[in-house]
Amino acid sequence: MRFDENADLDTSNIDDLRRGGGGGGVGGRVALGGGGVGIVGLLLFFLISALGGGNSGTGGGGFALPSGLSGLEQGQSADNTTIAQACRTGADANSNLDCEVTAVVNSLDGYWSDAFARAGQTYQPPRTNFFSGSVNTGGCGSATSDVGPFYCPADNEVYIDLTFFQELETRFGAEGGPFARAYVIAHEYGHHIQNLLGTNRQVRAGDSGPTSGSVRLELQADCYAGVWGNHATTTPTASGRPLVQDVNQADVAAALDTASRIGDDYIQSNLGGGRVDQSQFTHGSSQQRERWFTTGFRSGDPARCDTFTTNNLG
Repeated sequence: MRFDENADLDTSNIDDLRRGGGGGGVGGRVALGGGGVGIVGLLLFFLISALGGGNSGTGGGGFALPSGLSGLEQGQSADNTTIAQACRTGADANSNLDCEVTAVVNSLDGYWSDAFARAGQTYQPPRTNFFSGSVNTGGCGSATSDVGPFYCPADNEVYIDLTFFQELETRFGAEGGPFARAYVIAHEYGHHIQNLLGTNRQVRAGDSGPTSGSVRLELQADCYAGVWGNHATTTPTASGRPLVQDVNQADVAAALDTASRIGDDYIQSNLGGGRVDQSQFTHGSSQQRERWFTTGFRSGDPARCDTFTTNNLG
């Protein structure tokens, strides 16, 4: 996947919360469930709990976090000067990860704004926050990078430590690449769409199992990510032209590879104790995640992403 080098980037919906040292005293917990989870957040929660590295008795679906971590302190504001200066065009997105994610965010906002308008609804874009190590959210408590990228429905914002993409390749063994990274961002945007439509409120916090509401929510977010992928090369952004170019079969294969590496069964068998326990499924199996991304990508139709009424999740 490449970006149009002459298309303009818009950093106005990006908040750069990263700091070089300092912070401290973050601690607390991030609220998990109901759409307020990351692409691997609950999976890692169960994994860490099973290995004795976490606290499974926090209650309310919370994930206890250590204190004294570096990150943005409460009361501090984002400093977007660097990213605004660095990320001006698609050419920057082709060479700089910050700008790449900014370009994907621009494309996602362009597609979903149009999709909502065609349905007679008004789209409200989320803010996307870059953080390092740990972060205080506006409505979901505190989190470390361990929970992976996540969406907080209480403040309508996406949070991501960009080093997660390297983690996907080194720890999870994913192929990686720009479109695979874009899938991760598009999945979190899928949770934002669910929040705007009220879909996430159908799911009880802590719900788990192969046909649980949590799994259905995550698979639908995968499907919404695929829908955006279908339209990415034809969706104009604020510059009046599509940012994304040349999504090919190799790009799609890389996204599917990432989806397979973050399935419940893959993580339990390869990063956990080696035993697959479907009763703890919260995101869906690798096969299911691949299937629903593919459903969205091939159809390009959000209506095909109704994972809540089907009896066949794949």
